[in-house]
Amino acid sequence: MVQYFTTNEGAQRNCELIEDVLCELAARDPGGVEYQVLMFDDGVGFMHVVAFDGTTDPFADCGTHREFHRELRQRLAAPPIVSRAVLIGSYVGSRCGDA
Repeated sequence: MVQYFTTNEGAQRNCELIEDVLCELAARDPGGVEYQVLMFDDGVGFMHVVAFDGTTDPFADCGTHREFHRELRQRLAAPPIVSRAVLIGSYVGSRCGDA
């Protein structure tokens, strides 16, 4: 999980680059990965949450991911906070009795 804040000027470009990464991942479908990006209601705070099976790095061959990082420092208002965690469980909106 990575949390960071961009400058006001960098926020829109950051969103565009994130969308590019998501589109490339969808087209390549590397499998074994769940990637979510959230934008806080202030419009400059972001959180990236990625979970993958650990066998391969889903971003290893992702050109848009490299492009996202290329000028990231210029878009940031402060250094990012990186946290690692272990998934205990999750819930994905199914209803009781659904098969």
